Amino acid sequence: MGAVNLKVELPSSLSGDEAKTFLAIKLYEVGKVSLGQAAKIAGHSKRAFMEILGHYQVPVFDYPPEELQQEISQ
Repeated sequence: MGAVNLKVELPSSLSGDEAKTFLAIKLYEVGKVSLGQAAKIAGHSKRAFMEILGHYQVPVFDYPPEELQQEISQ
């Protein structure tokens, strides 16, 4: 899968860096990209991107409740 370039006209209240971060958050949240891919899109390290996800209340690990209970029980 190759890279795609996208040109978007942004409102003046939104910087290009913010737009990349928001795009990366949403792509990660819906499962279209991995954590590493999203961090790269946003221009951050994985660790920094994980902190950004926390700021926007997007879970880094998305376990179904049953799987999470199994993990905790072990």
